Amino acid sequence: MPVTEAPAPARLLPLYGADNLPAHAALHGPPPYAAAGTLIQTLADAGLAGHGGAAFPVHRKMTAVAQAGRRGGRKPVVVGNGAEGEPASEKDKTLLRRAPHLVLDGLQLAAAAVGAGEVQLAVEEGTGLPAALQNAVNRRARAGIDLLPVRIAEVPRRFLSGESSALAERLSGRAALPRHPEPPVRERGVGRAPTLVQNVETLAHLALVARYGAQWFRSVGTGEEPGSMLCTVYLAGREPEVVEAAYGTPLRRLLLLGQGDPAQAVLVGGYHGAWIPAAHAVRLRLSVADLTPFGAAPGAGVLAALPADRCGLAETARVLRYLALQSAGQCGPCLNGLPRIAAAFAELAAPGGAGGPERIAVVRGDIARWSGLVEGRGACHHPDGTVRLVRSALTAFAGEADCHAAGYCRATDHTPLLPIPEGSRR
Repeated sequence: MPVTEAPAPARLLPLYGADNLPAHAALHGPPPYAAAGTLIQTLADAGLAGHGGAAFPVHRKMTAVAQAGRRGGRKPVVVGNGAEGEPASEKDKTLLRRAPHLVLDGLQLAAAAVGAGEVQLAVEEGTGLPAALQNAVNRRARAGIDLLPVRIAEVPRRFLSGESSALAERLSGRAALPRHPEPPVRERGVGRAPTLVQNVETLAHLALVARYGAQWFRSVGTGEEPGSMLCTVYLAGREPEVVEAAYGTPLRRLLLLGQGDPAQAVLVGGYHGAWIPAAHAVRLRLSVADLTPFGAAPGAGVLAALPADRCGLAETARVLRYLALQSAGQCGPCLNGLPRIAAAFAELAAPGGAGGPERIAVVRGDIARWSGLVEGRGACHHPDGTVRLVRSALTAFAGEADCHAAGYCRATDHTPLLPIPEGSRR
């Protein structure tokens, strides 16, 4: 299949500046509401998948919500998910700052396609986005662009706030905590109505596909994974950068692998992602097909190159502590399993810990055993994502673990690469 070797041309991040409605309208024209009746089929032809991390086919989710609404006789609710709980991701906040009208177009078009009667856009508290987005909504109202009024809703800045059921709970007036997966949100979500929750990047892509068609969308990427995605790229000594890249773009291009300071491993997909040794990552592309054999996926689009002079165990231990503290604490795997795994991994990350090699061998065994016990047993996928990170770290940094067991660490620079919010707590 043909592969786009370079980052895709700018589709999602325009050059005209933030919240410039006249420039947005001049570039894209008004939302094509006339296409709403065929939009779901167009999305199927385009192969658009969700960009919140799970990559679920968009047309299937929209079809399920529309059918649930017809069966139950209740108009669905459409929610734009801008609650970017992943600390290492900046893509959704960047998109909402630079192209809010593309997201708002997508919200309106999705609502028209599923027959919704209510539209909400959820964003994190403390980002400055709610006021800016409300201004954008007000401008559109004065211009008569939207079919439905948009409510801007604020959610807590927590890792699980963007989980679809937690988001539906919050928008229904309850705590932003994941609930039991049955019935699914698509059948009973906000206010017990069928609810379509779509990531804001997904909505922006949807707005473009509605205008330019399936073949335009497929003009970049690969045959199996068409289109482009926003990635937050971390390189040592640089500020994180949000870039748009076509699916199929080599990771070496995005992370400058083989150029400058050598990397020892690459984190793909964020804190529920996986570490891949750099020797393998240099040959891989930004695609599910390439990453799946390594237990990874593009996920939320986080890409981080860990330099050779850092300790991958210490970096992972910081993230695991954060993930354990951010769990909802509603079920055994999160309440008991994740804190135990995080504490054991912190011991593994401390060179020359009490007990020496024998104790480290026991700790490694405990981590592996506890990971198997929590996997697939949570009320949400938080334990599963955490276990994915743990297992990849045990593999990618096995040599460093041996050094720690011998009493020393090979790292010479202990500056953290990945961000952890201050004051993280359950």
